[in-house]
Amino acid sequence: AARKNPKKLPPILNAIEQSQLAYMNRSEQVPQVELVADLPISQQADKISQTIKDNQVTIIAGETGSGKTTQIPKICLQAGLGRAGQIACTQPRRIAAKSVAQRVADEINVPLGQAVGYQVRFDEKFSQDGYIRFMTDGILLQQTLRDKWLNDYDTIIIDEAHERSLNIDFLLGFIKQLIVHRQDLKVVITSATIDTE
Repeated sequence: AARKNPKKLPPILNAIEQSQLAYMNRSEQVPQVELVADLPISQQADKISQTIKDNQVTIIAGETGSGKTTQIPKICLQAGLGRAGQIACTQPRRIAAKSVAQRVADEINVPLGQAVGYQVRFDEKFSQDGYIRFMTDGILLQQTLRDKWLNDYDTIIIDEAHERSLNIDFLLGFIKQLIVHRQDLKVVITSATIDTE
């Protein structure tokens, strides 16, 4: 028998649920991910993965060239993220977003624009069925105007946070407010020189 008075979900929860259902119905299989073993970040992969699972916000400081930009999205995918939404990875510059997307797609042996893609101003190559989407921080900030809950994503990685551009500062402020309402959202902030405290 149907319920007479079904309990209505608050609008935010309803929107999140609908978005997650759409992503969970994706036909594409999760790609097999292997980390680049000789990178310093890969040697800490288990610790990073567990920290991300245990905390809503994770801050990772590591030297330039340690593999943060390419390996952390893959660590998130290995940890089971990217299923109820995509993993958004921001970059300060368009050329970086595009080249890193290509590199990660090559590393997990998938065509660019399917499981891994990018979205920058005037150019994009990504699928709604994908798992990892690289973009400039300006693009993610722009998306907050269209969707203030950022329902397309279950994980947001802010890379090169030490650059402290206006876009990054606005994004960090916005996300600080958002995580109060979206307990399901994982946030990873990475930098070579950030003051982690």
